[in-house]
Amino acid sequence: MRQKLTNGTILTPFRAIKNGTIVIENGQIIGVHEGNEEVPDAIEIDAKGQYIAPGFIDIHVHGGGGFDFMDGTEEAFLKIAELHAQYGTTSLVPTTLTAEKEDLLQTLDVYENANRQNTKGANFLGIHLEGPYFALSQRGAQDPRYIRNPDPAEYEEILSHSSSIVRWSAAPELVGAIAFGQRLRQNGILSAIAHTDAFYDDVLSAYENGYSLVTHLYSAMSGVTRKNAFRYAGVIESAFLLDLDVEIIGDGIHLPAPLLKLIYKIKGADRTALITDAMRGAGMPEGESTLGSLKNGLKVIIEDGVAKMPDRTSFAGSVATFDRLVRNMVTLADVSLLEAVRMASTTPARIMGVDHRKGVLAKGKDADIVIFDKDINVSRTMVGGTVVFKK
Repeated sequence: MRQKLTNGTILTPFRAIKNGTIVIENGQIIGVHEGNEEVPDAIEIDAKGQYIAPGFIDIHVHGGGGFDFMDGTEEAFLKIAELHAQYGTTSLVPTTLTAEKEDLLQTLDVYENANRQNTKGANFLGIHLEGPYFALSQRGAQDPRYIRNPDPAEYEEILSHSSSIVRWSAAPELVGAIAFGQRLRQNGILSAIAHTDAFYDDVLSAYENGYSLVTHLYSAMSGVTRKNAFRYAGVIESAFLLDLDVEIIGDGIHLPAPLLKLIYKIKGADRTALITDAMRGAGMPEGESTLGSLKNGLKVIIEDGVAKMPDRTSFAGSVATFDRLVRNMVTLADVSLLEAVRMASTTPARIMGVDHRKGVLAKGKDADIVIFDKDINVSRTMVGGTVVFKK
């Protein structure tokens, strides 16, 4: 069955094609054309003058729609995928929180089962383990009860338990963290720097030993630090200096407009991936909520468009959806729509190693497509050529 998308502005996203045509067959794009291409016997989808872009790829997300991946149920995985598809996400990387080893193993098992059933939402690209190897001083909203140093016996058991781990975030200054990063790279797993008090020398060593991404830049990490009167560059400055990719929570709250502009000015669209880092409150009314699993998670408050710790002294996660991130980059950071879409689709696809099939509207790529209006309100989301959301 062939499908034809027409009457819209195609954002490839390296150029804009007004009134172009995309032809889809068997879940893949088989043609991107200028003008209204004749496609005999195709089912026609009218974009109604809106934008047609590659689907958004969220490489760091914890939950949404009242569910969290740490709930340990297949329903949670599937409902989160469906919720985020409503806002243009076509692929996502389910992300854990710091937890006991047994809980992580259970989450990996549930992921395997849910992945086989996932047909109505954003597809899964594999699991991201966020922790538990973090600096206690930069734990943020991570549960301090479960923070620890890398333990080869533990992480080897986890690695042997599942082949679905595609990314693991850790603090590189911890004892054993460099060897841990090397081991991840041997397994083809993305090593990321997170929840860390590292100095430049620590980050440089991590970079030289396989760490390639900085997790939620600015959040839960060191900046310039004074020690015995001398100043030291922290992780933030190291991310700017080194050839590292960065991901940013573009909700406009974790990072206000000046910082969004600064990151874009220094790192650019091709080194910066937008992420929601959303917890279960995404797509839900404000009020009391839980960060992490319902069984032993942390109680938080959602207000002012963000999750906060009960004492309101720090954030406890994002409640953003991907449409909001793209909109903010355009309206708050003065980024062009084409480059905002690259940060939402093309760059995260490259970071996760799936750019051979996702992240761009081009012949041979998966037909993961989002259609939205000038205000980035999503009207249709397609995953592998199948409509999973339609307004």
